[in-house]
This record gives sequence, C-alpha cells and structure tokens, in this order.
Amino acid sequence: MTTSFATLIACLLVSQVFLDLAGAAGECGKTPIQSAATSLSPCLAAAGNARANVPPTCCTKVNALIKTAPKCLCAVLLSPLAKQAGIKPGIAITIPKRCNIKNRPVGKKCGSK
Repeated sequence: MTTSFATLIACLLVSQVFLDLAGAAGECGKTPIQSAATSLSPCLAAAGNARANVPPTCCTKVNALIKTAPKCLCAVLLSPLAKQAGIKPGIAITIPKRCNIKNRPVGKKCGSK
C-alpha cells in the first residue's frame, strides 16, 4: 500500500512538472524545454553547489546551448523543474565562467540573476 501511494505521488509530481514546463517551451525553439533540461543533467551537481567540479560533459552541453539558444539556457535554469531538482539559479549561472567558456554572454542577465 505504501509503495502504491509513493508511486502515485511521484506520478503526480512528474505530471505537474511537465505541465509547468509547457509554458516555458518557447525559449528553446522546437526543442521541448524538458529535453533541453535533460541534456544538461551532467551539470546537476555543479548547478546546486558552487564548490562542485563542473564535468567536461556539462561544459560541452552548456557551450553548445550558449551558441545555439542562450535564452533556452535561462529558461531551463529558471524553470520549475530546475527548482525541484535543487538547482540554484545564482550558482548555475556561474557554470559558463567555471567552464572557462570564452564566448559566454558576459554581463547578460538570466531573470534576476
């Protein structure tokens, strides 16, 4: 009984996350925001902890997203999914600098960050 209840709660939470994400999909063009967020999964630890090492795979993904759709990166960082995953936007926005990405948008804001 407890397992069924936990499964039901998990399904409801996932459904709500996808409904919340639907409103922010425009910033990522034809790519659904949840797909863009999933592609950044190697960045999860670094996006929640300023002292965590940023994996090279994360840097590659962030660099590609900055080149193709920088607004999408902001949309992902500020999405409800990011908050639920423990991403701290103020820390996550430092990842391009921590990756030493040369052509990062310096001085640009991502929401209030």
